[in-house]
Amino acid sequence: MMTIFYEFDGKLYANITNKCPCACTFCIRKNSDGVAGSGSLWLEHEPDFNEIKEVFDGFDKTGLSELVFCGYGEPMMRAELLLKTAEYVKEKTNMIIRVNTNGLIPFMNPEFDISLLKYKIDKVSISLNASDPDKYLRITGSKYGLPSYNSMLNFALRIKEYVPDVSFTVVDCGLGEEEIRRCEERAKDIGIPLRIRHYVKDNEKYE
Repeated sequence: MMTIFYEFDGKLYANITNKCPCACTFCIRKNSDGVAGSGSLWLEHEPDFNEIKEVFDGFDKTGLSELVFCGYGEPMMRAELLLKTAEYVKEKTNMIIRVNTNGLIPFMNPEFDISLLKYKIDKVSISLNASDPDKYLRITGSKYGLPSYNSMLNFALRIKEYVPDVSFTVVDCGLGEEEIRRCEERAKDIGIPLRIRHYVKDNEKYE
């Protein structure tokens, strides 16, 4: 049975796709099939809404107050399905809903209207990854090339209009103190808080 939902660090995670336009140097799926006992996060097929709904309804959500769209792929690759799922979760629970994304939705799905996230998504966490386009491309391997970085920054500025809690993240895997400082400055200039994520190799997870 494929893993669509899994619990990690007191939160419920939604794994709705394995597709991603990036190949980040620190990507956890290069090293493991799952996260902290989740079971394999490699999907046998892309689940449809009915499958997602059935698994969600049957999952023991006791003590879980937040749903995070973050699995072994970029969740905004399936933006319409993500929103449909978020609407259903809002109807059935009081969960806070967060999306972890690379912020490249303008490339992945240029017709998608990001204003639709308003009232459905409570938090968006965007992978900043680097302080400039060249470093970003080296780290992420984005198939969209150098324009990816500025597109991601523009998405971050725009999504602030519709989602109340927006943040950036970087993973401290090989960045060095100077680059992290530059990322902090970049985030400060844009007016979005930055969270440093620590990669823990032995458990194959991010803190």
